[in-house]
Amino acid sequence: MNISVSGLQMALQSQKVLQGIDLELGTGEIVGLLGPNGSGKSTLLRCLAGLFPRYAHHVCFDGTPLNEMPLRSRAKQLAFVPQHAEVDGDLCVEQIVRLGRTPHRRGLFAWSGADDSAVEDAICLMTLSCLRHRHWRQLSGGERQRTQIARALAQQPQLLILDEPTNHLDIEYQLELMTLIAKLPITVVIALHDLNLAANYCQRLVLLKAGKVIANGPPEAVLTPDVIEQTWRVKANVLREEASLNIRYAMR
Repeated sequence: MNISVSGLQMALQSQKVLQGIDLELGTGEIVGLLGPNGSGKSTLLRCLAGLFPRYAHHVCFDGTPLNEMPLRSRAKQLAFVPQHAEVDGDLCVEQIVRLGRTPHRRGLFAWSGADDSAVEDAICLMTLSCLRHRHWRQLSGGERQRTQIARALAQQPQLLILDEPTNHLDIEYQLELMTLIAKLPITVVIALHDLNLAANYCQRLVLLKAGKVIANGPPEAVLTPDVIEQTWRVKANVLREEASLNIRYAMR
């Protein structure tokens, strides 16, 4: 499926938030969205998810603008996990993941084998099998993130949009989560702050600054010392070690 953003410009309260955004997302690609605070990352993700109806025509799935897609059809094509996703009530992991099947069910139709398979696949992809009966309040931060992503995967989307899922997680859980995300068989757009995570788990990086795309390409082409200094105002050494990049910072 071809997913594209073209000519996206957005202003909130007379302030330009996004300016002339053009993007093409490859099938099965893990795309990292980077930029300093206030660069427009979260706003762009919400536009991709169709959460700003006025701008939905700038985002197309196989040439069809989001605003022309019925909401149920849209929910089958894309899933969005915000930074602070919460759960009403005290559901267990499996019950939360089952909520992802809502776009595929109509009225009082019975739960189907296809629903069961989608839920099981999502639970397995996020390695939640041993936690399926644990309640939300009993989960760690990393387990909650994996549960919310599993719920999104149960929708069986073509595009998964993640807004800083590693925020507030210990390093162990950051690495665990990114390893799982990198193995997903769908297109993923993920906003990140950690440049090392982005460099080593994303196939392509899109760098925003002041609402504009200033770099777009493979990690080694985007995360150069010059670009890092111009964007974040810190000096950095970028070391290539076999198949990975290691970014080390220093004061200017």
